[in-house]
Amino acid sequence: MKPALLNFPEEFTSERLFIRKPMPGDGIAVYKAIQASLNELKPWMPWAHSNQSELDVEANIRDSIAKFITREDLRLHIFDKETGEFIGSSGLHRINWDVPKFEIGYWIDTRYSGKGYITEATEAITNFAFTELNANRVEIRCDPRNLRSRAIPERLGFTLEGILKNDNLSVTSNELRDTCIFAKTK
Repeated sequence: MKPALLNFPEEFTSERLFIRKPMPGDGIAVYKAIQASLNELKPWMPWAHSNQSELDVEANIRDSIAKFITREDLRLHIFDKETGEFIGSSGLHRINWDVPKFEIGYWIDTRYSGKGYITEATEAITNFAFTELNANRVEIRCDPRNLRSRAIPERLGFTLEGILKNDNLSVTSNELRDTCIFAKTK
C-alpha cells in the first residue's frame, strides 16, 4: 500500500497533552514559542539561526501539512490539554515505510521546559508509532552534549545503540560533533 493512503488518527492525547498534526493558523503560536526559546534552540537546531518571520513559520507549517498528507514526514504539535497552550513540536521523521521505522525529533517552548512535557509527549508518540503505524523501530538521535535531549530516551528506556563519531558539524561553528543513536524495537 502507498503510504499516502494509510489511515491513522491525526490526533491523540496523553495524561496532560493534546498532540495533533499541524493546522493552518498554527504559525502564530509556533513563532512566539520559537522567539521565546531562541537561546536554548540555537546550539542544537540549525533552523533556529534563520531570521524567520511569522509568515515564514506559517509557510513552513503549511509545507509540513502537505508532507503529513503524503506521509513523507509526520510533524506533530503539542498542546496543554487543559489550557490549549502550544508547548512544543515533535513528530516522526526520516520515515521508512517499508520497515516501518521512524525517528522522533522534538523541541519545547522554553517557558514550559523542566515539567516533563517532552518526555510525556515522546512516550505517547513512541506508543503511537508502535500501535497505530505498526513501527518495528523508533529512533531518537541527538548530540551527546545536549544533555536535556539525551535524557529523554534514557528516561524512556531507549537503548543507546551507538555513537557516530565526527558525524556532524556544530550548528554554531565548524567543530565536529558526534551523534547518539537511541532506539526501541518491536
